[in-house]
Amino acid sequence: MASTVDELTIEYVEDGVTTVKQLDKVVLTKGAWSTILYRYQDWDRKKEAYGPDKYSIRRYQKRDGDYVQKSKFNISSRDQAIQLIEALQNWVKE
Repeated sequence: MASTVDELTIEYVEDGVTTVKQLDKVVLTKGAWSTILYRYQDWDRKKEAYGPDKYSIRRYQKRDGDYVQKSKFNISSRDQAIQLIEALQNWVKE
């Protein structure tokens, strides 16, 4: 369990293999409710290589001194990330 936002990670290791490799993270909000944007790659067992970059937005709530994940939204491709960026840029301009 993570007791600080800096300790939170999306990285996951199974049987000695990092199946989810965190490449970067941006803390969007801190506090009792924290929001983090992650950039990561999944391990492809068949190809024995990491796949393309993916992105995930995750919300955590601090309870009894530790952060607990409450929700997540995975952006599964570069194209989807670009669409999200374009939509947000248009809305912010309004």
